Amino acid sequence: MNVYDQAHGLAKAIRESEEFKQYDQAKQKLKANPEVEKMIKDVQAKQFELQAKQMTGQEISPEDMATVQTAYAIILKDPLAQQYMETEMRFSIMMKDVYEILGEVTGMGDLLG
Repeated sequence: MNVYDQAHGLAKAIRESEEFKQYDQAKQKLKANPEVEKMIKDVQAKQFELQAKQMTGQEISPEDMATVQTAYAIILKDPLAQQYMETEMRFSIMMKDVYEILGEVTGMGDLLG
């Protein structure tokens, strides 16, 4: 069994998964609407900033958290944004599960989590 062939098989299975197909379709629709795409990217950037602060031990203010939560609530009122966020979440969960499985097999799961 060639590991590289198996890796290509896994990549193909991911591309053929319903989670990926739905995420890819939502992503294409989002690209056709730059205004909504920008709103999502802005909110995700703010969320990433908060996560980076948290990982470096900096305190996150309740105001910062409220700002991100409010921004998410606003963009989720848009059906296109909501569809994209939902499909992105499902795809991310599937990929997290795949990484966990690989981590368990290699013993690297202890390092990642």
